[in-house]
Amino acid sequence: MTPERIGRYEILEEIGRGAMGTVYKARDPLLDRALALKTVSVDLEGDDFESFERRFYREARSAGRLSHPNIVTIHDVGKSDGLAYIAMEFLQGRSLRTMLDLGIVFPPDRVADIAAQIADGLAFAHDHGVVHRDIKPANIMVLDAGPIKIMDFGIALLPTGSATLTGNVFGSPKYMSPEQIVGQPVNGRADIFSLGAVLYEMLTGFAPFWGSDLDTVFYQVINEMPPAPSTRNKRIPAAFDMIVARAMAKHPEDRYTDARAMASDLRNYRELKPVSPLALETRTLERRAIRRRKGDVPPAAPAQPATESGTAEAQRRRLLLWGVPVAVVVLSGGAWVAAHFVRSGQNADAAETQLASNAPAVPPPDADAVSKGPATPEKAAPPVNALPAAPVHPASANPKPSAAAKPTARVAVQVSPWGDIYVDGAKKGRSPPLTELHLAPGKHRIEIRYTNFKPYVETVVLDSTAYHKITHTFR
Repeated sequence: MTPERIGRYEILEEIGRGAMGTVYKARDPLLDRALALKTVSVDLEGDDFESFERRFYREARSAGRLSHPNIVTIHDVGKSDGLAYIAMEFLQGRSLRTMLDLGIVFPPDRVADIAAQIADGLAFAHDHGVVHRDIKPANIMVLDAGPIKIMDFGIALLPTGSATLTGNVFGSPKYMSPEQIVGQPVNGRADIFSLGAVLYEMLTGFAPFWGSDLDTVFYQVINEMPPAPSTRNKRIPAAFDMIVARAMAKHPEDRYTDARAMASDLRNYRELKPVSPLALETRTLERRAIRRRKGDVPPAAPAQPATESGTAEAQRRRLLLWGVPVAVVVLSGGAWVAAHFVRSGQNADAAETQLASNAPAVPPPDADAVSKGPATPEKAAPPVNALPAAPVHPASANPKPSAAAKPTARVAVQVSPWGDIYVDGAKKGRSPPLTELHLAPGKHRIEIRYTNFKPYVETVVLDSTAYHKITHTFR
């Protein structure tokens, strides 16, 4: 039920609900103005609650110092009846998440403008020592008048979201930087990586990383570079490939030095000159050599996901890695992977064709097959400060169909507050954290169950290129 009042604020209506809490349109009787009131559920006791309260007010104060045209203004912070809340300016518009879910396609100039405005807001926040840590489409508001506003500064570190991991790692998996996942300290370049992921989705309509479980998503973020945006959408200027690649480089030092530099490239993308992948890799190696001379120490690799499927996949990749004569150039500095086969008689076109057979079989309807090259650890000393990498198996000289190459359709699921997902009677997991299903083409019965509520059932007929979305809220 919608409360009549929270603190001194009169609740007018509910305007949004998520895993962390609810957003209401409210009225401040003292100033007689409308505002948005975001509540954060607190289910903690004792020292945990005190720690939460200190962090909550500290983060809210930090966010409250940010006065910028592209950052939502925070007016007040407090708690009432076990609910912490933040009062902020009321915005007329739609979230970028909503617009992408509706299938809205932005022209390149508008994509560049939206991303540049986000970068402007981030640059201002970083200048004031504030890192957002949870940049994603749901936290970007596109106002009816055109400007962009970044929301939820100060909430990314609160320990209550469904996307929150153990320890001090917080964020939304598909947009988190590699250093967030492995639990390293973060700075503004973590936000730049997340903005690169948002830019990728605006350009292509697909998130750069996806999977049926968190382990798969995390593995991809740490180890794999997504296909270049222009391979998914041929109408995208090549300059965006370079911008995305640099923003989403695995190591923070290989990304843009700051968000302001990224904003500049976005606004001038038509004037950017294409840079070859080899040139990008050369620059990356030069930067790493400098860090090596300074004595930087590479971070420890995280443990492989402790799942039966993850272990089997790792073993399969290790076995295949040594079974094929391949020389690989890994463009880990934000460039795309290029592979050169050593076997005689194989030219670049043949190599690309064979690599495509191992690419994820989930392109959008108008996309060609995507080539993904293998990544292999360096045999010399590992790159200094390089993030952990795991080998990806190369294509064999005589590729055979594999389970990964079978046609699959994608079904995105978004359930609030949560639900158990069943496909054709078999349980697939719980959403959240499950956000996407990969199903064989054909007819499927998808059922979502939540405690004593009536299950939500939807029957879908999918082809191999389908990207279907299911959104449901149990009320």
